[in-house]
Parts: sequence; C-alpha cells; structure tokens
Amino acid sequence: MRLGIDVGGTNTDAVLMAGRQVVAACKTPTTADVSEGIGAVLRQILASSSVDPEKIRAVMIGTTHFTNAVVEARQLAATAAVRLGAPATLAVPPMADWPDRLRRALGGHTYVCRGGNEFDGREIASLDPDELRRAASQIGEAGVTSVAITSVFSPVNAEMETEAAAILSEELPGVKISLSREIGRVGLLERENATILNASLGPLADRVLDGFEGVVAGAGVDAPLFITQNDGTLLNLDYAHRYPVATFASGPTNSMRGAAFLSGVADAVVIDIGGTTTDVGILVGGFPREASVVVHVGGVATNFRMPDVLSMGIGGGSLVRSHGEAVTVGPDSVGYRLDRRALVFGGPDLTATDIAVAGGLAAIGNRAAVEDLDREVMNGALDRIRRDIAGTVDRMKTSADPVVAIVVGGGSILLEDDLPGVSEMIRPDNFAVANAIGAAIAQVGGEVDRIYSLDDMGREEALESARSEAMERAVVAGADAATVAVVDIEEVPLPYLPSNAVRIRMKAVGDLALSV
Repeated sequence: MRLGIDVGGTNTDAVLMAGRQVVAACKTPTTADVSEGIGAVLRQILASSSVDPEKIRAVMIGTTHFTNAVVEARQLAATAAVRLGAPATLAVPPMADWPDRLRRALGGHTYVCRGGNEFDGREIASLDPDELRRAASQIGEAGVTSVAITSVFSPVNAEMETEAAAILSEELPGVKISLSREIGRVGLLERENATILNASLGPLADRVLDGFEGVVAGAGVDAPLFITQNDGTLLNLDYAHRYPVATFASGPTNSMRGAAFLSGVADAVVIDIGGTTTDVGILVGGFPREASVVVHVGGVATNFRMPDVLSMGIGGGSLVRSHGEAVTVGPDSVGYRLDRRALVFGGPDLTATDIAVAGGLAAIGNRAAVEDLDREVMNGALDRIRRDIAGTVDRMKTSADPVVAIVVGGGSILLEDDLPGVSEMIRPDNFAVANAIGAAIAQVGGEVDRIYSLDDMGREEALESARSEAMERAVVAGADAATVAVVDIEEVPLPYLPSNAVRIRMKAVGDLALSV
C-alpha cells in the first residue's frame, strides 16, 4: 500500500491506496504546525481503515511549507549569492530586482567573481581561486552557512560551478551549497534567483523533513518517505533536503495528477476548488502543462519548472459579503478555521460553504442556520463564483472551443454541473481528496535542459544525449529503470547564436522503485 498526504491551506488530506484502488480517505483541518496536522491525519486514516502500518510500502507528502516561507519572508537562512560572470555581468548584480523584505531576510550578501562560459562552452573569463577565497573569508566572517553559486551558461558547462563549490567547501567546512545548473534553466538571472531561494530554504528543509520523518515513524509506519514536487513526480528525502524549491506549487500539481487518475482523462482543464483558493490548470498527456514564461514566487522571478496554473481567492472558506446589490466572494478566507467560523458549524461568518448548503448543493453542518439567508445574496454569490471560475478557465484555454473540465477538491460543492465554455464537467469519485491521490500515485522523474551545437554533433546524436541524461537522472532519483520513458521533448532552434545551436529540454519519468 501507498499513503498519500497533501497539506492545503484549509485541509490536510490523506489516502491509502492498494495498486489503483483507494482503500481509505480522510480530511482534517490543517494546523498551524503542519507536522502536527500530518500526524493527526495519519493516525486518523490508520484508525479508520484498520490497516496494519507494516503493509504501507511508501509515504508521499505534498507540503506548502517552503512556498509559504518565501511568500511570508520568514524562516529563511542568510544566504551568500556567488555569481561567476565578471567582467561580463557586472551591470546587474545578484538580487537586483528582489523585494526589499526578501533581500533583507537573506542579508544581502552578493559577490560577482570572474568566470562563466559562452553558450558553446568557451570561457568568458578564467576562474580566480584567490578571489573566491577572499569571498569565502567575508562569507565566513558574516556567519553565513548557505551559499548559492551561479555561473553564466552553467547548464552547458558546469565545470566552473563545480570547481568554485570545491574551493568554498574547503574554505568553509559544513557550508550548504546550491548549484544553479541543478535547479534552473538557461536564463542567468532567473536561474540565479531560483538557486538563491533554494539555498535560503536549506536549514528549514532540514528541520521540516526531519519532523516529517519523526511523525511518520511515530505513527508506526516503517516505510520510505517521499516529497512531491511541482512536475507531478517525487523527490526522495535526500533530494528534498537538497532541492526544497522543487516543491513549489506541488499542491495544484498533485490535484491535477489525481484528477487524471480518477477520471481516466489525460487532456482536460482541471478545476481544483479548495478551502481557500481555486486553482485552474491544464492536463496534457496526464501531466500538468508547464509554464512557458518566467514564474514569480514571492515577487522573485524564476525559471525552473512550474505548472501553468491560475489561482483565485475562491474556496469553501471564502467570506461572502453583500454591498447593496453587489455580492463578493473572497479573496479572504477563514481557512482552516472553517469548522469553527462558518454559520452551518455554529460560527459567526457567512462563507461560501454556507451559500452551498443554503442553495442545496451540499448537505453538511446545520442547514437550519442558513434557512433564513437572503435569496438574493445566495444567488448573487453562486453566480459570482460561477462567472469568476468560468473566466479563469477561459484565460487558460488556447482556443475558443469548449473544453472538458475535471472538477476536484472539497470546495467543488460550490459549482453546479454546467459552466460556460465547458462541454463536459466530470466530478469523479473521491474528488475531494484528488490532491492526496495525486501524491500517492506520483512517479519519479528526471529532466535535462541545455544548448547543443549541431556543428559538433548531429541532431539525432544531440537528442540521444539528452534522452540518456534525462533517463539516467530519473533512475538516480529513485525510478525503476525498466519503467522509465521520455514523456516530454521540447526542441527550439536558436538562430541568433552561431554554430547551428539548438536548445533541447527533455523529461523522463518512471515508476517508483521501492527497493531504492
């Protein structure tokens, strides 16, 4: 059996799965201490299912810990950003476009040193070991123990990042180092930003993941623990400690993967309505469509893989207000306090859940508490929810044609069975815990993104090189080699560069090898 857990802003969901069958599912309010909430839902599902913990072969957890830390600029470690790019990149220093609150939280330790490569691997400038040692001395004096190293075009040639990391590790024993070639894509500034964020989350990742291990072991489950990442695949704990940024936006991704699994539909719009937000994404071949533009996290531009998702502040806990004839729903929400704040649960606030109960869309709580609700307010709120979600679906579509929509999440009770621009609305069994199911069924992936010179090798040779590297990365990450296959290829000629250059991005996934 596999145990999948997904932590949302309002609820923490869990499912037990045997093969492709859902054995048990449960949902509990998310707690301020996320680990405490995971422990509670784990104990609840084991008690309700009467399953022997020894039968659980793997535990998969999706968490919002690290995204929240960046958005709220808290629990981040002081971080030194070391760029290898002088003299070519001195005009724009590291973290130049960051919000002040985040730059202050990380301490503003930036260093631009000699180094970097051209797109074809040629040196911009030679690495200067003495310069790096001087930077290391300043980093050590400042008490900084997290370092992000970024070199120009390191996805093409990583030698300088590797050499710089060796020098800094020697000068600063015990320092945690993040290398940009392992995290972001080709663009320098966005790749550097993602690497700095990753380094700043290192100490928090150690605390959080160690806490998860303790919670799982405390429940009597002796099984490997995996963390879901934002491309629908898994990280083993070693990788999760090293790359916490890979978990950003894993919640919507889990929901989309769960929606594809439950419905059997691989290409559709997914509408995931939770307690706080509604996330709308696109399934392509059973995996989330990836964002093709720069993605901002906490106001910081990044270019590592992220799902193409639009979010809005509408969910089961959204506050409903009447302003004369106008009715608003959200964006503020009672969140995980829904079971104490909503009218149907004896609370003082009118929420979207109360509207759904009053409108006969759901039978939860005390319906008598909303029987006298103004019909105009109820109808206005339901209409607002319907129009706002339909508008977001429209923004995600690539044509005006109607699309198939899969509706999941506990808050999907807010939607009736028709929506403008949607030809078919699917609400599969176990829709309320699709996110936890997505975590439980997740596979293991590997990705490569680099520029090849077709003057030096043929196109087929370049594709085969990328394919082999992507598949090898998937196996190293924990995939069963016999099941690994390429699921996505992107090939972009770069006519503005010499040497017949082409950028190839390739992704491979395989089933989890539980013996790893």
